[in-house]
Amino acid sequence: MISNEIFLKYLNQLEAGESFLLVQADKPIAELKPITTTNKQQRPFGLCAGEFILPDDFDAPLPDEILHAF
Repeated sequence: MISNEIFLKYLNQLEAGESFLLVQADKPIAELKPITTTNKQQRPFGLCAGEFILPDDFDAPLPDEILHAF
């Protein structure tokens, strides 16, 4: 069992950007590494406004031949 002190030590190292390779019987079995976040900005609302027009019958039932294909 790992103590809280040791766990926090490793957690702090992960937070600082370090990675750990977990090994069992001299075989690597897993890698622990920090999650990398990208600070992407959200796309603006209405970015494609006017690019296409939704037809009036968009949500109308499909023709029988198409329904039977499914």
